[in-house]
Amino acid sequence: MNTIIRFTEKLSDVLAVFSGIVLGLMTLLILLEIFLWNAFQKTTLIADEYAAYGLAAIIFLGAGFCLKEKGHIRITLVLGFLPPKAARVITFIGTGVTTLFMGYMGWYLFKMVFSAYRYHSTSGTLTHTPLWIPQVFMLAGAAAFFLQLLGMTLKTYTAIATGEDVL
Repeated sequence: MNTIIRFTEKLSDVLAVFSGIVLGLMTLLILLEIFLWNAFQKTTLIADEYAAYGLAAIIFLGAGFCLKEKGHIRITLVLGFLPPKAARVITFIGTGVTTLFMGYMGWYLFKMVFSAYRYHSTSGTLTHTPLWIPQVFMLAGAAAFFLQLLGMTLKTYTAIATGEDVL
């Protein structure tokens, strides 16, 4: 079980670095767009579209890392008033339900990517970007988030038995 947890945490770290790289590339693209417009009244024609794809990639790729670092919004006020064992059980249930939901969402993201690939769907812009390309980053991030949730669910399950603090 510890191997699964370590793997999911390492995967989240790697995807967080990749998310940061995407953010840097988005910044460069937007700066290029600003420079071209102000200097030459020219445009890249892709900055808006690709910045939107990058934003989706950043959100999905960074979700697992944010969970690992306890950066997601959680209602810890209520848990703080409960006995430690009850707080661990409620955390386990909440994490388990979220894991199931993320698995369901991941399945539908997979179907979306597969359909976009199968039917050769492209964006409705001048670039005609194949939609499966930006969607696959969402799917990868969602899958990593699911694995991170699964690891956290296992960690909270272990914490119930050992009395370890997971909050």
